[in-house]
Amino acid sequence: MFTKIILAGGSGYLGKVLADYYKDKAKEIVIFSRSEADTGRPGCRIVKWDAESRGGWEAELDNADMVINLCGKNVNCRYTAKNRAEIFRSRLVPTTLLGEAIAGASRPPKLWINIASATVYRHAEDRLQDEETGEVGSGFSVDVCTAWEENFWKTETPQTQKLVLRVGLVLGRADGVFPRLKRLVATGLGGHQGTGNQLVSWIHEQDFARVTEWVFGQQKRADVYNCTAPGAVSNRKLMQLIRQTYGIPVGLPTPQWMLEIGAKLIGTETELVLKSRWVYPRRLLGEGFTFSFPEAEHAIHEIMSTRT
Repeated sequence: MFTKIILAGGSGYLGKVLADYYKDKAKEIVIFSRSEADTGRPGCRIVKWDAESRGGWEAELDNADMVINLCGKNVNCRYTAKNRAEIFRSRLVPTTLLGEAIAGASRPPKLWINIASATVYRHAEDRLQDEETGEVGSGFSVDVCTAWEENFWKTETPQTQKLVLRVGLVLGRADGVFPRLKRLVATGLGGHQGTGNQLVSWIHEQDFARVTEWVFGQQKRADVYNCTAPGAVSNRKLMQLIRQTYGIPVGLPTPQWMLEIGAKLIGTETELVLKSRWVYPRRLLGEGFTFSFPEAEHAIHEIMSTRT
């Protein structure tokens, strides 16, 4: 049983996943939120912070087992100059703030996990990208990832161990990307996007939460873990699996030119769909973590067969 777990910026989908997972595993779950009115997490205590300045929230760090940093503006938007600046700021500023507070805590947390992104690796259709041999990519999204991780490591927290989880696409029934993919299938638009050959590195929401508990229990931890299931699938295969499970045999594909138009209309970027992320969790597997859902077929079936 954990004494206290802190979810910084835990008001979103992943915060809910973690809060649900730890509700029977921790005596206390504290969520740092911009709004004290965030009451959507039963069994959690909301502590207000602005994610920009020091304050009374720092006292909560004392004697915490684990701090999980989930801060960051959703990248599902157009990369305008304003949004680019906010994507950077919403990650770097809270991370620096947490680092300073943890370093100065009288009884600091045992572990600080930064939830980062597996998109730090290059577009890869030729070979998988693991923690040892993976190649950092280029472009705006990669710049965000590298700056974020560099910012995380620059603060010294001698009494608190730190690690980065490079998380892939988290699949779950309540929120995130999966419900949107299911809606596409339901409307007959659930074919592949672009060429359909781009790889999708995903992880079931239960395994995502389990990884955070598992790394805490490791006596000797690595600094960076790829937090993805081992069974990456192509976009074409992913959409096919969702259609099969939903009982809809066909779906219209969406070519890149149509994606570009649609992205502008709904205010997002095609990179989120077209970049090939072939990310492999070599360290998790090598150190003994066992995935409950290593293959996409079983993960999708579980998500779609469970009612909320």
